Amino acid sequence: MARSGNLAHALGTLAVCGVLALGFVSPEAAAAAGTVLRARLKSDIASTNPGTRRDENTDAVLLHIVEGLVASREDGSPAPMLASRWTVSPDGRVYTFTLRRDVVFHNGAPLTAADVIWSLQRYLEPQTRWRCLQEFGANGIARVLSITAPDPGTVIITLDRAAPMFLTTLVRADCGGTGILHPDSVDADGNWRTPIGTGPFELGEWRHNQFIELNRFAHYSPLPDARDGNAGGKHALVDHIRFLIIPDSSAARAALIRGSLDILDNLAASELTGIRGRQDLKFQLAPILDCYALLMQTRDPLLSDVRLRKAIALTIDTAGLTKAITWGTGTADNSPIPVASPYHGPVEARLRQPDMAAARRLLSAAGYDGRGIQLITSRHDPQMFDSAVVIQAMAAQAGIHLQIEAVDWPAHLARYTVGNYQLMVQSFSARLDPTLSFGIFIGDKREEPRKVWDTPRSRELLAQTMMSADAATRQPVFDTLTRDFLDEVPAVALFNSSRLAVVRSNVTGYQNWMAAQQRLWGVGLN
Repeated sequence: MARSGNLAHALGTLAVCGVLALGFVSPEAAAAAGTVLRARLKSDIASTNPGTRRDENTDAVLLHIVEGLVASREDGSPAPMLASRWTVSPDGRVYTFTLRRDVVFHNGAPLTAADVIWSLQRYLEPQTRWRCLQEFGANGIARVLSITAPDPGTVIITLDRAAPMFLTTLVRADCGGTGILHPDSVDADGNWRTPIGTGPFELGEWRHNQFIELNRFAHYSPLPDARDGNAGGKHALVDHIRFLIIPDSSAARAALIRGSLDILDNLAASELTGIRGRQDLKFQLAPILDCYALLMQTRDPLLSDVRLRKAIALTIDTAGLTKAITWGTGTADNSPIPVASPYHGPVEARLRQPDMAAARRLLSAAGYDGRGIQLITSRHDPQMFDSAVVIQAMAAQAGIHLQIEAVDWPAHLARYTVGNYQLMVQSFSARLDPTLSFGIFIGDKREEPRKVWDTPRSRELLAQTMMSADAATRQPVFDTLTRDFLDEVPAVALFNSSRLAVVRSNVTGYQNWMAAQQRLWGVGLN
């Protein structure tokens, strides 16, 4: 929605002034400091601890600092990174990784198998709170039985069963890419200190809610291949990367125009007015594998009735909402599988059509008495907030009384994590595999309260998608999951967005991609 009023104008002006102050560097200082590439983040990172306290911003920044044994290509498939190659035993349980010999950590120590073992074991300790620990639990892809090293250049991981999704899990951005860290990243008591990784950049300065600065790692040894997703050759072409924290989209656009920002990724389509066609700017638009959804708390006394959930879903004109919210740049999608995915077939392409009469019949059958239903959202992402407003208006046409409560982003994430809501509009960062897309919703609420779809059948079907890497085998399972998702309505998938990036004309090598992650290796300044 459009923002207006003196307060909003004042806040925007203050934000721009802050950005200009942070972004301005005198010619003398620039010569001493080296080249600085300035990019924007919508909010501060959650931590510097990969795959733990994290969000999309955190993942993007830390993947410049840490690397895993393997990394994701543009198409989501795993590729070599710290491991030059690997083999898998005939029974699919034993993975043997050969480490590259030219890798050193940011503190100068060479990468060894002992560092890999320490890092992986740390991730598997519950106190680390690794985002992907559940994947290696009783209901995950497999349990890790052992991690051993027959020599300093070889690591062997033994699983309790075959896991075709093992490498795909290791490369996940929300897992921190399972980044390998030097043990000095923690103190003697195991408390987190700082990320000492192997990436092309190392952590410099972090001024909370102002900027995060990364410094080029002089001893980085890139792979010989071209950049490919988070894999391939990573070349640091600038001395420093400065991620400026600019929550307000208008302030970010102003900073770009005035030259205090070089790259503006994830610009709202509404902010194109006045800058489209400028010769000093270059534009990129790429469909991404994200998901905007209306989550429903199925344990709530009111929303535990599937008839009420269906009624809410039937009031939503998904295509109309998407066109309005994304200014025509997004794609309506009621399936958890994004439209850009090769697994988005005819079943996934089905859109639920609004039907107010059917919605009213379901409401009557459910005994809905017009009481208010809380809808949580946040202005952190304008598309989330605007979606909530449109959903509220659509539901009202059938007599459903939704009460919007806009909270700040930390509070929003906290309530999402523990499932403290009735309805919530939530955005999810790109997932490169459909199993991960469905995994957003499916899970055991007792262990993961953030999950909304907790049924034996959904969990069993999700497990089936992990049993094979063959697309022809997996597609029918994904089709069944999509049908069930539409029928049981634990959530309403709304749309996938397109990532709009604008860079100044002197920026070279920047390329958006469907994972919706800023990659600033291979990016330079003329």
